[in-house]
Amino acid sequence: MFHFESEKELQQTLLQCKQAALQALSNYQLDWEQIRFNQLSGTCTFVLETQEKQKLLLRIHSGTDIQEIESELLFLESLHTNSDLIIPQGLVSAAGSRVIALERDGDVEYHATLLRWVEGEHSHGALTDDQVYQEGVLLAKLHQATEGLTFAQSSNFKLPAWGQQTFQQAWARLTKYYSNFLREAEFQLYREAADRVSSWLATLSVGNNSYGLIHGDLHQGNIVFHDGQPRAIDFGRCGYGFFTYDMAHVILGLYPAQRKLVIQGYESIRTLDQDWYAALEAFAVMVLIENTSHHAPNPRETESLQAEQPYAQAILQHYLDGKPFLFNAIEIHQDSR
Repeated sequence: MFHFESEKELQQTLLQCKQAALQALSNYQLDWEQIRFNQLSGTCTFVLETQEKQKLLLRIHSGTDIQEIESELLFLESLHTNSDLIIPQGLVSAAGSRVIALERDGDVEYHATLLRWVEGEHSHGALTDDQVYQEGVLLAKLHQATEGLTFAQSSNFKLPAWGQQTFQQAWARLTKYYSNFLREAEFQLYREAADRVSSWLATLSVGNNSYGLIHGDLHQGNIVFHDGQPRAIDFGRCGYGFFTYDMAHVILGLYPAQRKLVIQGYESIRTLDQDWYAALEAFAVMVLIENTSHHAPNPRETESLQAEQPYAQAILQHYLDGKPFLFNAIEIHQDSR
């Protein structure tokens, strides 16, 4: 993951990534015509267009275990082989490598991967009821497909497990940067909610029907639509986790009235556990805190994080008070900063 705490560091990172992208391209036999910067998040990505008008996605990785990158690409390949899901697929270099090591001054600084572009567009404007329902279907099909994969027993297959330990890491990151956008009273609400989530995570046991390989970051920005059907992109955070944790990413960016449609779409393919609602609420709070932590150091995100706080604070308060919030409209208290 890339780390920067100022605009100057951000611009320096972008420059280094652009140089790394050009270095990476020399490892592939491509007749590319155009390359443009896409975004900087967990990875730095660039969109390529070839002379044959094919679109590809070049990713520059920083600080990620090469074994995890290899495992993600193997996961995608297995999903593609064993399901009808339209997902990104990794391409090999001229030397036959899935992952390219990029050196500077003799040391490996970055890694690079190249993937096929998934055709589709983000929904413009409000999602229709059918689109939301189909997102639930998509998630269930993804979980259904991962249940049949057996390569995960290999000693060479290594992906993170999203749970109490990773949540504590996210919390430590937030405690370092929260003062950029949170008042002390607001942060205290985060602290109380995080303590409750962490204690709850410690009580969970892994079940065959509730836990497995997941996307790990299927928020609305990682779903595109093609001919009315949703497709999942950006599996960079895939790993092991509870299926309801995966669902929490999908629903958090939707209106309360729409969230039931995700559940209905999901249950048309897979049955949820009996206690799914309580788990989904807790995981929604977990995801909210993790997302806040992820964006906390980025100076470009400060304003948007502040703008999100009235709704975030309302969710946290409802969770701590034991009041349902997933499918209910909740009162939001706006205040001036």
